[in-house]
Amino acid sequence: MPEEFVPPERIGFVGLGNMGAPMARHLASAGFQVVAADSNPAALERFGSAVQCERARSLAELGRSCRLVITMLPDGGAVRQVLLGDDGVAAGLAPGSVVLDMSSAEPVATRALASKLADASISLVDAPVSGGVKGAVAGTLAIMAGGEPAAIARCRPVLAALGQVFCTGASGSGHAVKALNNYLSAVALAATAEAMMAGESFGIDPVVMLEILNHSTGRNTATEQKYPAFVLSRSFNSGFTLGLMAKDLRIALGLAEALGTPASLLCECADLWDCAQQRLGFNADNTEIVRYLERLQGANADE
Repeated sequence: MPEEFVPPERIGFVGLGNMGAPMARHLASAGFQVVAADSNPAALERFGSAVQCERARSLAELGRSCRLVITMLPDGGAVRQVLLGDDGVAAGLAPGSVVLDMSSAEPVATRALASKLADASISLVDAPVSGGVKGAVAGTLAIMAGGEPAAIARCRPVLAALGQVFCTGASGSGHAVKALNNYLSAVALAATAEAMMAGESFGIDPVVMLEILNHSTGRNTATEQKYPAFVLSRSFNSGFTLGLMAKDLRIALGLAEALGTPASLLCECADLWDCAQQRLGFNADNTEIVRYLERLQGANADE
């Protein structure tokens, strides 16, 4: 079996946004040599000024200089372009290399990408994460790894620097679990918002109501984390955009429809987030779904 990737292994890291930058920082702190790339020069400059790293001259050059490349990008289309586009990463990767895609993407398309890379003897591990910016900064992400067990095993020392690994099964399964997880997260936030708005309209102190919910069966990640930190404070700055949540809900819905599993609530939830994105914009924070629901409440009150 090929050896594990251990420090001071060179790791290419593409995507230095809110999640990617702290993740790459952990890898550098763990002793890996990070070769960084980002389509946004400002993001690359910020990272390079804070972390000792090498800045890739091109994506193909990054591939030539590394046996392991991590992508942390907005969607599967961006991942495919970075890997397979003109002068892309895959053009430089040697046989036996591994691509670790930690983005959120469509599971069936991930399987197709894995098959294409396998033709060049390159392994793809889909390893999306949950835990948000807070988890990325703390190194406590939940990592959902799909793909060949041998390829995942090679990546374990790398993933250990970022959080806890859960093996999900065959290629694409990590991306499937991530989309379904975000569906549950979105439902919890929307349901919590509706319950809180009804309670406040009845005159119940929202702080008191949250305390009760968090000691009762209605507690969830929204009541425990998102509402206290980002909604009651009106900061709405969780670090995960509303547009990305809407994208993950569409992925989850597409998966359920393809498999023929029940999806009535998922369909309603996806429609809600799509409408909110149209109204508030892709880059609004995902917790601003509350603002969208408040606008609906105001509109209903005016009728």
